[in-house]
Amino acid sequence: MKYIYYPGCSLEGTAREYNISTQAAMKAMGADLVELEDWTCCGASAAEATSFLLSMVLAARNLARGEKMEVDGDFLIPCSACYLNLRRVEDHVRRDEALLDKINAALEEEDLEYKGGIRVRHLLDVVATDFEPQKIRSLVKRSLAGLRVAPYYGCQALRPYPDFDDPQEPRCMEPLIDALGAEIHPWSAGAKCCGAALMTTKKEVALELTGGILKAARGADCIVTICPMCQMNLEAYQDPISKMTGEDLHISIVYLPQLMGLAFGLTKEDLRLNLNLAITDGFKEKMGI
Repeated sequence: MKYIYYPGCSLEGTAREYNISTQAAMKAMGADLVELEDWTCCGASAAEATSFLLSMVLAARNLARGEKMEVDGDFLIPCSACYLNLRRVEDHVRRDEALLDKINAALEEEDLEYKGGIRVRHLLDVVATDFEPQKIRSLVKRSLAGLRVAPYYGCQALRPYPDFDDPQEPRCMEPLIDALGAEIHPWSAGAKCCGAALMTTKKEVALELTGGILKAARGADCIVTICPMCQMNLEAYQDPISKMTGEDLHISIVYLPQLMGLAFGLTKEDLRLNLNLAITDGFKEKMGI
């Protein structure tokens, strides 16, 4: 299977381990990721505050470049925020032909045209939909038996576009975790918001939201994420949240492809767990790393 791969800005910086482990895990599953040529920022969360059209054009530029590559495959995006921005363009232009004309008028500056003919998909959608659990199970070289995993989906991968799972009660990570041999932590916080960028504007609110997720994960060995923003909030603020609540809420936070890579027997260079901010000694002992 071939996919056009859009890493996005976070995966080139603070979430580099997500980028590296995604490419390694997908390669192990037999997928061919063709990185988008000359990709640029999707607009993140700031562009729309400046201009709605700008937010559309920034994301559409990348989709237009993907169409120009003529790769026979969907557009695969690991970052939930990037996925949402590009998926939003796909949705808007389908319903608003005049907007598409405005976008393409801007893209003419680079001799680009967005035709809306490329399918935008999140990494989780691809892994959960295109690969049968039995296929993943066949790749396991080191069973994760004895590891209890709390699957965390966050907001943006499923809201407002419930393309591949129920945004209120998502479950698509569970067959994947089961195929790796791990146990699924029973909880109801998998789709709750971590606070996202409120951590920089309304920190007390974000700390409370993130703290609620960490509390719900008590009893698990790790929380598995699919979003750089969620990963950052859950792993970087465990010390202040533990101090604020008077409880030890430290837990390992790993990206889904890192967890898969552990089961696949991938190397330390492939997983880059050394770049994660929250990996407990107990997790290391269980995983033998």
